[in-house]
Amino acid sequence: MANGAQAMLRTLINAGVNVCFTNPGTSEMHFVAALDGAPEMRAVLTLFEGVATGAADGYARMADKPASTLLHLGCGLGNGLANLHNARKGRVPIVNIVGDHATYHTKYDAQLQSDIETAARNVSSWVRTSHSTQALCQDVVEAVTAAKGPQGQVATLILPADVSWSDGAEALPAPPAAQPPRAEDAVIDQIATVLKAGGKNALLLGGRALREPALLDAARIAAQSGAKLYAEVFPTRMERGAGLPHVERIAYLAEMASVQLAGIENLILVDARSPVSFFAYPGKKSDLVPEGCKVHQLVLPTQDAVGSLNSLCQRVGAGQATPTLQAAQRPGRPRGKLTAPKVCKAIGHLLPENAIIVDEAQTSGTMLPMFTAGAPRHDVLALTGGAIGYGLPAAVGAAVACPERPVLALVGDGSSMYTLQALWTMAREKLNVVSVIFNNGSYGILNVELERVGAEKAGPKAKSQLDLKNPGLDFVHLAQGMGVPAVRATTAEQFNTALERALATPGPHLIEAVVPSVFSGLKLRVLPYVLRSLESLPQPVAHAIKRKVAP
Repeated sequence: MANGAQAMLRTLINAGVNVCFTNPGTSEMHFVAALDGAPEMRAVLTLFEGVATGAADGYARMADKPASTLLHLGCGLGNGLANLHNARKGRVPIVNIVGDHATYHTKYDAQLQSDIETAARNVSSWVRTSHSTQALCQDVVEAVTAAKGPQGQVATLILPADVSWSDGAEALPAPPAAQPPRAEDAVIDQIATVLKAGGKNALLLGGRALREPALLDAARIAAQSGAKLYAEVFPTRMERGAGLPHVERIAYLAEMASVQLAGIENLILVDARSPVSFFAYPGKKSDLVPEGCKVHQLVLPTQDAVGSLNSLCQRVGAGQATPTLQAAQRPGRPRGKLTAPKVCKAIGHLLPENAIIVDEAQTSGTMLPMFTAGAPRHDVLALTGGAIGYGLPAAVGAAVACPERPVLALVGDGSSMYTLQALWTMAREKLNVVSVIFNNGSYGILNVELERVGAEKAGPKAKSQLDLKNPGLDFVHLAQGMGVPAVRATTAEQFNTALERALATPGPHLIEAVVPSVFSGLKLRVLPYVLRSLESLPQPVAHAIKRKVAP
């Protein structure tokens, strides 16, 4: 028999969990020591718990299995909560291990004592404190089983120090894999009847429905029935590019989403939630489903979305239908003074095959879907829970999961500062990540929101709370100080050269793209009718607008 930490690590490895993103402290030292006896477990040190949790999220999205974290007590968990929130909203599997004081020490209410379970329940679907060394490995098995379930969960296991260091634990084998059922026949038949009847219908795809097999089935259904295809505004993982069906993402701005969905008579949810506004706004609807539209749910979270969509495809008679696929096309090479749309255009022009884009570009990434629609096949990971500071850590996890694939992290200047320590981990692990920081000197999205909530007469003190220019941030020196080569670009030509060089050179790189705000000079009330709805415009019109915003 082994001590608790040794047996715990072996049980995790047996269950297929072989990467741990760590930020340990005193109560986790026996787990740390046990790593030397577990060569199959890759331990990746991070300098902040929000990097560890975000990296575990990015890893699981790309590896299709959970990583674990190792966090120090309730305060460490607290530092990692934002990215665990993003994982929970994206239904991403994570085995979250939080060290605790020894069981007999808790009664003294020492300086770092806290109620870890209460904090963990905010972001976890499964929470347990392991109270004995003998039961620890069974607790691990149940945590992994919960995380790997069809819903995808954050499972938090709290590990008291004495349970970890005591002897008497025995590693357990992998838990049996469960195959989720397909949707009920009656539900599939009812939705097939709706689609066969015609009318203005749409499928809203999320989760696993945004991977190739399901995308092709959805496109066949669209070809057969005339239904429109949409994706959730912030998909957990979306496969896109040349050779795949083009799926329009629901807009972040509620006004624009209403334009997209106007006139839809039946909205069919496929591993997706019914669309709602990100926030409440004075005088505006929170529920984005059009009046008179009926919502149909193909699958429950516990059911097999991919298999159920395939069954629906067959019931509609679309099994042999020819799906419409995105043609291969790239935008031209941008030139002149650098702007955020030109950065997006350069990415579309240079994006390598099989890339992974972690998109936390906020307002600066508005044109990215248009400029990369016909680029080589790639995956997009998005900010599922809206808690910023996700992009750089998720890129760490994606690069650990897929070391053979190039990773691009597109991040706003404000959000990057939440978890900038991720750059250090990229350098330490020699990860192939190109981080593009859109530096417009502001929290750009909040300048949009300032007007949208009705605060149109905000004065200089209010606006200064959204400004990052005094003092300005120097991302080149910040990155270099953490071991990541970095350059600044102020022209499209400089950015093109920097991106080409970074993609061709192994290891991490950072490009600071100095750009004006996307919305400077544009009246925000007309914005919803201008931006991503461009995707649905006739191609000549859309291309003309692209040339105007990013020559």
